[in-house]
Amino acid sequence: MKKVITLIITSLIAISPVAKAALAPAVIKAGLEAHNRALHIKDGWIRDPYIVLGPDGYYYLTGTTPNPDDPRELNDPYNSGLDDPTITGSAAPSIVGSVVRLWRSTDLTQWEDLGTAFSMTDGYWADVQPEAFKTVPEIEWHLWAPEIHHVDGNWIVVHTTPAPVRGGANLAAFKGANFSGPFEHPMKEAMKGRHDPSVFQAENGTNYLLWGNTWIAPLNPGFKGFAEEPVRIDPADRRIGHEGATLRKIGNKYVHFGTAWSTDNMRKGTYNMYYCTSDNIMGPYDDRKFAGRFLGHGTPFQDKEGQWWCTAFYNANQPPISVTASKLISVGDTANTINQQGVTIVPLDVRVLDIGEIYIRAKDPDYSNPGPEEAEDFPIVH
Repeated sequence: MKKVITLIITSLIAISPVAKAALAPAVIKAGLEAHNRALHIKDGWIRDPYIVLGPDGYYYLTGTTPNPDDPRELNDPYNSGLDDPTITGSAAPSIVGSVVRLWRSTDLTQWEDLGTAFSMTDGYWADVQPEAFKTVPEIEWHLWAPEIHHVDGNWIVVHTTPAPVRGGANLAAFKGANFSGPFEHPMKEAMKGRHDPSVFQAENGTNYLLWGNTWIAPLNPGFKGFAEEPVRIDPADRRIGHEGATLRKIGNKYVHFGTAWSTDNMRKGTYNMYYCTSDNIMGPYDDRKFAGRFLGHGTPFQDKEGQWWCTAFYNANQPPISVTASKLISVGDTANTINQQGVTIVPLDVRVLDIGEIYIRAKDPDYSNPGPEEAEDFPIVH
């Protein structure tokens, strides 16, 4: 029976090595107004896409990307980025590059390429461990999950990396205008080992660093180290996931988002987003809830009209499958997604309920409910 199901899935998979193009600008604009379906808004090889609305009215986009002009971005669109040649569609070495690429848009439909905003050679570890950058081949330098934040009138960038300095995460502050260097590195060694770092600023101006799904600690002014010892902010009933932590303030609650595979096994099933809430930044947080399928390591953000969206991207061991195939129990046999390569945004239903609790769920029916392989029971929406 399992062989028959596998054959059915194979027949439903889009096996073309050519990634589908993003939607036309007019189609995206109509979808932004409707706020009811996922929108494939940008082409290109990207993971962990991060979108933020800047104070100048531009949406800024970054993420895990290849270096500019890497030919594999076009000829190997489903490279998993994991240095694992046993995964269908992946290639060794990883396509992941060593720079932070940046784009901007006024309306989420057309994107201006701003080039490279930051390179690992601009980071703190290049200054204090230059030998690592000389001895480890550049093709093995990998910069993962960058985020940019506009804080106290300045832009900062955070990212994680496994090489050339293992655990060599950076928090770099742009000293120049328009995302130009030189850079300051106020956290110094305190960023070592901070996997998937993210920054949240509270109403009182205190900045917090999150990492590792999920540790959190307040920072001293100017990002000059930790003001208190880090603590974990797990949901009350279990860990929220394993990476991609993000914090938002919605209503009177702090909402902690995290990422996990639906089966609770690495690269098995679908890459999903979950959340929990608290009255206090440092916790305690309530039970884990389901936000959306295929939204793992996405960015919840609000557009200029105040509507909530979440970024989504291709993360699988094989080319994207159809929605029909995603509803079969065998989707949990390996990593699967319906997302095309590039950046997709998915509308979120975000509500503050009468009792003050926060409700969050993807609005597109292809993303709104857990699949049959989900390890935990969650309510189904219709």
